[in-house]
Amino acid sequence: MDKKSKQFLYEYLNNASPTGFESSGQRIWLNYIKPYVNQHIVDVYGSVAGIINPKASYKVVIEAHADEISWFVNYITEEGYIYVRRNGGSDHQIAPSKRVNIHTDKGIVKGVFGWPAIHVRDAAREEPPTLKNIFIDVGAESKKEVESMGVHVGCVITFEDELMEMNSNWLVGRALDNRMGGFMIAEVARRLSENKKKVPFALYVVNAVQEEIGLRGAEMISRRIKPDLAICTDVTHDTQSPMYNKKESGNLKSGAGPVLCYGPAVQTNVLKMVTETAQKRKIPFQRQAVSRSTGTDTDSFAYSSEGVASALISLPLKYMHTTVEMVHKEDVENVITLIYEFILQLKSGHDFRYLK
Repeated sequence: MDKKSKQFLYEYLNNASPTGFESSGQRIWLNYIKPYVNQHIVDVYGSVAGIINPKASYKVVIEAHADEISWFVNYITEEGYIYVRRNGGSDHQIAPSKRVNIHTDKGIVKGVFGWPAIHVRDAAREEPPTLKNIFIDVGAESKKEVESMGVHVGCVITFEDELMEMNSNWLVGRALDNRMGGFMIAEVARRLSENKKKVPFALYVVNAVQEEIGLRGAEMISRRIKPDLAICTDVTHDTQSPMYNKKESGNLKSGAGPVLCYGPAVQTNVLKMVTETAQKRKIPFQRQAVSRSTGTDTDSFAYSSEGVASALISLPLKYMHTTVEMVHKEDVENVITLIYEFILQLKSGHDFRYLK
């Protein structure tokens, strides 16, 4: 990773991009890829697509999602404490003692998820953190004081934690799910441009919004683009650390390469081409099976319009939906390389249908 990539990574990952409020992150992302694409489109909810060779009729998408899980202000007590509700799959169990940023029209308001001291809790009847009892303290003594800060019901809240590197090989932070994907597809566009590689089709580099609440951004942008092929990237669970069940979640390991997904939404001929590309280019990879949906934007592309040939290339990640999500740097590089090499070997107009 060179200096320019690293600077972009840190700026993009440290910026808050909660579901429904992704615009600042999308601006950072678009500004980075603009030099490497011919034009771009932005839809009304904020999904962005940078387009290479836009006049070609055969359309190929590489895609990630831009949003992160967060909280909403849901209720402010007369004493000035704030109760919340989820925006996406936020984890109530990790909240106590975490620092937060409340995003208001007046700017960021700092707060903390408070929690009673261990001294005063009855161990025999101790309550675990739930959505009913976690609360935020902003240092105010009344509802009026909270509101004077610009905080109101509906303000979005993110954890304060930022990106760090650990033991040279790891990136750690909040919202690596899935802004690492946005970083990786941007690097594919940059690599194509700087290596002066021409593609014989229209390549849409898509960073979609609102994945965390039901794959909504991908659903909208897929209907607009109507692609012939979609390669999506997201994160999946590293299952090596304690408390993971390999029999249920598979045997996946960070540092062992990108994860290729098998499931109904994944078009088998596309998956075969991705697998063969990895084998030919000696890119390590792992396999994962899903029983129904992939739970990623792949599903929205696969089942949009008349159906789009789609595949999923996942980045193994530890501790998903926490503030200490972890990915291995070698996996990041190998996902970028696999998507890049797949794009280079793809012929315009390739027909992925099972029956012809």
